Amino acid sequence: MALLYALSGITIIKSDEVAVIQRWGRLLGDSPATQEHGPGLLFALPRPVDRVVRVQVKHVSEVPVGTLSGYENDDEDVAPSDTLDPLSQGYAVTGDHNILQVVMMARYRVRSPAEWAFYGPKSEDILRVEVTSAMIRSIGEMPVDRVLSDGRKELIATAMRRAQQGLDTAHSGLELSSLELVYLAPPAALARDFDEVQSAYIGAETKKKDAQAYAEAVIPQAQAKADASVQTARGDADAALAQARGDADAFQAIEQEYKKNKVVVRERLYRDAVERALGSAAQIRWVPPPIGGSYHGFRIQITPSVAGAKSQAFSTRADEDEQ
Repeated sequence: MALLYALSGITIIKSDEVAVIQRWGRLLGDSPATQEHGPGLLFALPRPVDRVVRVQVKHVSEVPVGTLSGYENDDEDVAPSDTLDPLSQGYAVTGDHNILQVVMMARYRVRSPAEWAFYGPKSEDILRVEVTSAMIRSIGEMPVDRVLSDGRKELIATAMRRAQQGLDTAHSGLELSSLELVYLAPPAALARDFDEVQSAYIGAETKKKDAQAYAEAVIPQAQAKADASVQTARGDADAALAQARGDADAFQAIEQEYKKNKVVVRERLYRDAVERALGSAAQIRWVPPPIGGSYHGFRIQITPSVAGAKSQAFSTRADEDEQ
């Protein structure tokens, strides 16, 4: 009996396990290297002196977390109820004060067997507490539209990081491998309202995209017209400037000639002016008065045939006592 009692301290550690020894309730070893014992035979003192705790470090466990939903029990595979009782059912509040219910599946493994065996409380309890706390805080920092659409990956990553920090602070010895959102939606009692808001949001986004497409089609056309107008204006400006410079050069040339020979230039300018005046006067036609000398109801219509001149028409009417 004494021999059997002495040999009872020998423990076989499997290939996927790590063992730690507690001697009189105190963890044996000063560092993780001396505290953790790998696969093989482990020689320890028999109980109650030593207590060998074997930990499966390669096994990934999972635990459902339904504290933020209408589940009464995390193990029940049922949908949340149609009503929300804040005293008995969990929920989370988003950054814009909307209510959501969440069901999660947390997968974990033991990362530090010494902490898990000596410090840590029950794995599932501490995991539920830390994951729930991290998810509440993460959802509270995001608007509901982002949580329900393209913000889920960011939400999961943030919640996992915070949950892991909480597990490390509690010396749980656990490592959170993954966090899956099994259910994420508003309460069933508010589902219709959320659907209406979502439909309105989709409609607004559709109109916004239509307006952007219209703007993308109209703005280039307007820009092209504006560029064409600018180019035309620049061409007109260049032509007017060239004409003005030509006139100025001609005037300066005449001025230089005038300084050299005032009499000749003055005579030439005079003759040119007279020829232009007589050229216009030559187009004047005298119309004789009507027979009887009465202008009542009399009309005259003249269409000049001078080349380059615009057609003009006019009429005159006078009383009998007017010439």
